[in-house]
Amino acid sequence: MVNRSHNRVITSVKNPAATAVFAVNATETRGRLFSEPESLTRTPYQRDRDRVIHCAAFRRLKYKTQVFVYHEGDYYRTRLTHSLEVAQIARSVARVLGLDEDLAEALALAHDLGHTPFGHAGEEALDDCMSGFGGFDHNAQTLRILTKLEHRYAEFDGLNLSWEALEGIVKHNGPMVFPGRGVDDLPRAIVEYAEQQDLELESFASAEAQVAALADDIAYNNHDIDDGLRAGLFSLEDLLAVPMVGEIFGRTQDRYPTVERSRIIHESIREMIGTMVGDMIATTRDRVAIYKPQSAHDVRHMDRQLVTFSEEMAANDAALKEFLFARMYRHYKVNRSMSKAKRVVRDLFALFHSEPDLLPPEWQLGCDGAGGMKSARRVCDFIAGMTDRFAIEEHERLFDLHGERS
Repeated sequence: MVNRSHNRVITSVKNPAATAVFAVNATETRGRLFSEPESLTRTPYQRDRDRVIHCAAFRRLKYKTQVFVYHEGDYYRTRLTHSLEVAQIARSVARVLGLDEDLAEALALAHDLGHTPFGHAGEEALDDCMSGFGGFDHNAQTLRILTKLEHRYAEFDGLNLSWEALEGIVKHNGPMVFPGRGVDDLPRAIVEYAEQQDLELESFASAEAQVAALADDIAYNNHDIDDGLRAGLFSLEDLLAVPMVGEIFGRTQDRYPTVERSRIIHESIREMIGTMVGDMIATTRDRVAIYKPQSAHDVRHMDRQLVTFSEEMAANDAALKEFLFARMYRHYKVNRSMSKAKRVVRDLFALFHSEPDLLPPEWQLGCDGAGGMKSARRVCDFIAGMTDRFAIEEHERLFDLHGERS
């Protein structure tokens, strides 16, 4: 595979690389908060991955917005399809680098479980509603789901994932505690869990978690281009001015002058993903050669990330994000849809918080009355777990007397 942006050659790998000395070792896991007999057929991280796939929050991602609300078209990405695409990239990169593929895949599949309905618009609205009640953060909500809100097992709440999985979920974007930010500045859910099990919030996460985080960037940037083009929010010509993106799209059009537009888009995005993945692998190998980490502990205690883009690719990535923010995420059509979505979330929160007896019986448990702190968090958890479809239907049931459904 060739990284054409940098003319750096990445060796093609048909077989798994030898296990890297800095990879997480499944035989040395720090275990689970609640002790369980380990599986005879699966490693701890395979078990983590399987528990994520089988949980209710993962299934609900099917009807949660990536950019477009679910009913705007079956083609567009949802949180579920996005998570699967991230997992595919993360697992492939982990294999080439000799990391634990199962842990990287589990982290990729779980990383968006805490997202609200309606994407970032729903998160902004719910965070506003929770002002004065501890706020809302989707990463902390993922931790709540994994450790509290999933009710499947007889002996514990949550999924009881391994220490390495929970650490990777919480710290996949880097240390949570650093100069200028103390433990008291973190979302309450993370602080509360850290009091039970130390996730070493001042250090980086494993290389597997860093791979999953960068795979997330690669997946959503490139696939948002695909969805934005299909939705008509911008054109192929608009992309030609974007660094790297324009070069690849232009080269693809020159190479296939008679091929239909949809294939040009697919071939270009395919090359962009390959180019970005290749850059990540090459740059990480360069860093391994420089810093020579000898264990997963060494990776966690470096003074910088091990898995990263080159400076040139990081600049290209930033330029693409800037383009998508201006031309897609703030497009007036998307703004109109997200404005409606925010009203749905705010209406639901205000009603349930003032009248918690309107919640389903199981969600009334733990409430402390109208306007209470505990009631706010229960309402927040209930709304955050909704799909786009359920939130819209619930709003209709509660606010539209003529459209009430049983």
